[in-house]
Amino acid sequence: MLWSQDFEPTNLSPIVAYWKTLTPDQKETYLFSYMTQTYETYAGLKEEFGYNELTKWYYDNRAEQVFGIFDQLEETDLKEFVGWIDEFYRHEDFVDRPFYEAMAFAFRFQQSAGETLWEKYENAKFGKIKPDEE
Repeated sequence: MLWSQDFEPTNLSPIVAYWKTLTPDQKETYLFSYMTQTYETYAGLKEEFGYNELTKWYYDNRAEQVFGIFDQLEETDLKEFVGWIDEFYRHEDFVDRPFYEAMAFAFRFQQSAGETLWEKYENAKFGKIKPDEE
């Protein structure tokens, strides 16, 4: 099989290829399912192992950002997070990045002040994502 002259293979990850095939509604469903699975995995780890190094790592590196997004869902529609994830994967440099990095990007940009992408970029805070204190 011959490649088209204008086709350049990329390092597109399977999750990004799948994400790009979904409709906006399907992306919302996928995102919510991913977040729910992350929450359930964290709850299962805590139940099985208690608070140890594994559960601490999982919380710090996966669950914390999901909890931060869950906290925002009362004020922000899931469609906005989907839009930021689409923006993340629109850039060629990020098509091989894992989904949790796209979610972190979406959370940071959704949180940053500004009306345009450039204003949000200028104002984005790149600290750790913390869910609201209750």
